[in-house]
Amino acid sequence: MVDEPQEQIPVPIPDKLFFKIGEVSQLVGVEAYVLRYWETEFPGLSPRKSDTGQRMFRRKDVELLLNIKHLLYDRKFTIEGARKALQTAPKPTKTPKPKPVRQVSLFTTDDPLPGIRQELEAILKLMRK
Repeated sequence: MVDEPQEQIPVPIPDKLFFKIGEVSQLVGVEAYVLRYWETEFPGLSPRKSDTGQRMFRRKDVELLLNIKHLLYDRKFTIEGARKALQTAPKPTKTPKPKPVRQVSLFTTDDPLPGIRQELEAILKLMRK
């Protein structure tokens, strides 16, 4: 019988900018020392430190930790295997912002040049007066 990869159950992450290590420990379900160890093993994991030296994790760090836990505990990867799996995983792509559309006139026409020509002629008439 072949072990099928288990589906990762989404964990609700509070809508905050930063999380302390104790909060992350509870969210991920591992002890704080495990998080500190993973920090040394996974280069993508880099929590900031506050002025007091407290580790401050961002949302993306928490998501990465949940993914690491899934790979190690559920899928039974080794540390090296999990590291490789994270490196080869497709990166989420950012959708580019659409460029603003420049409107030439309020009316839809195939060729805006006649309207522009008329406006320029009207401006010339005003200037000649």
